[in-house]
Amino acid sequence: MATQLQIARGGTISDQVKAVAAAEQVPAELIRDEVVAGRVVVPANKLHLKTNLVPAGIGRVLATKVNANIGTSSVRCSVDAELEKMRAALDAGADAVMDLSTGGDLDKTREALLAQCPVPFGTVPIYQIIEDRRVEDIDARIILETIEKQARQGVDFFTIHAGVLREHLPLLENRVAGIVSRGGALLAKWMLHHDKQNPLYEMFDDLCGILATYDVCFSLGDGLRPGAIADATDEAQIAELRTLGELTERAQEKGCQVMVEGPGHVPFDQIQHNMEIQHEICHGAPFYVLGPLVTDIAPGYDHITSAIGGTAAAFYGASFLCYVTPREHLGLPDVGDVRAGVVAAKIAAHAADVARGLKGKAERDKRLSAARADLDWGTHLAESLDPKTAERMHGEVCREIDEDDSSADYCSMCGQAWCSVRINKEIRRSTRTQKTRQP
Repeated sequence: MATQLQIARGGTISDQVKAVAAAEQVPAELIRDEVVAGRVVVPANKLHLKTNLVPAGIGRVLATKVNANIGTSSVRCSVDAELEKMRAALDAGADAVMDLSTGGDLDKTREALLAQCPVPFGTVPIYQIIEDRRVEDIDARIILETIEKQARQGVDFFTIHAGVLREHLPLLENRVAGIVSRGGALLAKWMLHHDKQNPLYEMFDDLCGILATYDVCFSLGDGLRPGAIADATDEAQIAELRTLGELTERAQEKGCQVMVEGPGHVPFDQIQHNMEIQHEICHGAPFYVLGPLVTDIAPGYDHITSAIGGTAAAFYGASFLCYVTPREHLGLPDVGDVRAGVVAAKIAAHAADVARGLKGKAERDKRLSAARADLDWGTHLAESLDPKTAERMHGEVCREIDEDDSSADYCSMCGQAWCSVRINKEIRRSTRTQKTRQP
């Protein structure tokens, strides 16, 4: 069976493309042509499509999408807890979910999550490839078997760290943070132990065969992404990016869809350049960025540092933002962290879409502003990006001022007499009355 890319190249519009076009309210022909050009991907494993997947598109002609990472660790490995995190992420508006589990029964965790996941679902197969074995002991057979097993489960996109090459490792000598990618670090260790090239790079054509069979999308991992702003846009990062550009073309030639992962810590003034150079080197393939975080000094608030960078990244060229939670760099996120991370990333994505003039995106802002000006609390709260939080805060204030949630004409910020919104309503009414009295 042909892949989505192969179908699009034949001039046909697949059901997945039609679904994306309807959801985004753009012509299906546009999505098909962008898929052919490699500028849009629709991560949709053929097997996940048969169960509960609602296809979503990622690319610059579409709204910026947000991914939420969840997953167990060796310290915490409850399947029920991960299901709760996924539900929280979806409730907050996540467009995709990645399972980064490294603890417990990985197959069981993945199966349980996929069974309840209606959005594109990704994994990092190298985590399971080294399950119950030393990284030095992995070989081609283990790699291929693990990746095909996950594809058979219905995973829609794989992070594959095939761009980290042996010749890149000396370029890391002067880095502050070294390799912060788990996949990148594991593969670097394997290469140094065996004095051989990255096995994922060596067997890339075989990987393409598996991904094409199940129509799984490549998410080419940036194993040498900067983990400190001092390391941003350095020689190692760009060397790997050039390899990812080569792999993008190779995968597309074999009928595979490809997106490319991007840097994690980047000073604000370097974000535009990072987006533009990726677009050039990787031939316009959708860019999937972790943040990027614009400063390193905010542990506990890195959902904010990443949202600042994410807005700029999405404005200048990224199509897909990986959320960062407040607990980034500190520990495994809980349900509250997941919700906070998704909301921050959704704010960044929406702000960028408004700034780049994406059709219809500013209309929601206008509806909320009109409701706010009219003290229409119902519409004001319903149009908010996180209605649950807005409703909770509004309800608390109404109880404080002893007013009904829907009829309050002021809040505790200014009080009734000083409320500019309420006064503006009075001014408008007075102006209209004066106009009707004029001869």
